[in-house]
Amino acid sequence: MQSAILTILLKRLAMLAGVILFAATLLSVGPAMGQPSDTATEEAEVTFPAGLDDPNVELEEFFLRLLPLTAAELSALAARWQEIVRGQTDAVVEATIESQKKPGGPTQEDVDGIVELTQQRGAGFDRFSAVFNGLEKKGGDEAEVAAYRAYRNAIVVEEKQRASFRTLAGQAIEWLWDADGGIEVARNVGVVAIAVLGLFLLARLIRAYARRLFKRIPNLSKLLQSFLAMVIYWLTIAVGLMVVLSALGVDVTPLFALIGGASFVLAFAMQDTLGNLASGMMIMLNHPFDEGDYITAGGTAGTVRSVSIVSTTVVTPDNQIIVIPNSMVWGDVIVNATASELRRVDLLFGIDYADDPDQAMQVILDVAASDERVLKDPEPWVRVTNLGDSSVDLTARLWCKAEDYWELKFALTKEVKAAFDANGISIPYPHSVEINKAG
Repeated sequence: MQSAILTILLKRLAMLAGVILFAATLLSVGPAMGQPSDTATEEAEVTFPAGLDDPNVELEEFFLRLLPLTAAELSALAARWQEIVRGQTDAVVEATIESQKKPGGPTQEDVDGIVELTQQRGAGFDRFSAVFNGLEKKGGDEAEVAAYRAYRNAIVVEEKQRASFRTLAGQAIEWLWDADGGIEVARNVGVVAIAVLGLFLLARLIRAYARRLFKRIPNLSKLLQSFLAMVIYWLTIAVGLMVVLSALGVDVTPLFALIGGASFVLAFAMQDTLGNLASGMMIMLNHPFDEGDYITAGGTAGTVRSVSIVSTTVVTPDNQIIVIPNSMVWGDVIVNATASELRRVDLLFGIDYADDPDQAMQVILDVAASDERVLKDPEPWVRVTNLGDSSVDLTARLWCKAEDYWELKFALTKEVKAAFDANGISIPYPHSVEINKAG
């Protein structure tokens, strides 16, 4: 009995000892398992690679070293650079105040010193801007980025407004000869100018190659070939410019947002132009006519010279150049006189009632048979089609190649007249009869 009670007591003591040991363990490791200690917090703080807060680091090297940093590292680095530019701004402000307190005003040496400090601070702002711009691109806090940008802009604007003319002139001269200022801008402008010239030459070569390639594609109209070549030409220039600007460090992302916003506004301001553009696309895709075709559309008849995305240019038979909006062309009935390989020539002749119609019809058929441009199939056709007030009207229908239409029509009209004269067939004209009344 006593041994059983002793055993129970030992078990409870062992349990109590275990509880005490467990509690002691929790107390000893509490900072690690609960709230972190100061040491752990310091170790958890995000830092940035050493040397990135050095104002003397080269700007190009600085840009490259920012590339692998995370948003948290950039945030810490932005805070550090804000401290740096704040100190540089303090130096500029103190130098300005000291120079203004002098009895004779700032000396040239003072101005040069302020300009030098401002240039150093400008270099600091360049690095500070690079950091918070990188933070913005990598998904950093927008409010934090906006605060950094507002801090920089406020200092620059306010300082420029309060600076003297001598200080501003000195800063401008220093900026012009600074490797990261005017010299860099001049170099970038030169690069862009040369790149634009090169892109135009390259785009022309690519357009010429594209045209040769499109000519090999069957059933592709000349209009669509010209349009596609033009699209490739401008796409080459646009993509090339974006590549050049990106290589110079210019962020082209805002351009897409600007284009998107501008297109929304222009869609309302240029409704008619957009209508012409849509009609031009329909003309090029459906190709109801091609370059060199003789058409009647939009109240105008002529030979198609060219079709742009907004208008169609035709040349009339009397050599007038007429530009028709594509919306008028596509919205009207389009008659293409040269789309087919063959055309029918319709001729109308009037003979006297005293003449033999059969003889006259045979004369017309003989004249047609003597011209090689008149096709044998379909067979020439001549009929009496009307009995007029002064004449018996004969209609001749002949077929020829489309390119021979006008010359053949003019030639047959002349030759039939000569053949009628040779065969004693007269072409009458209206006569007026005068009645004289005796007085």
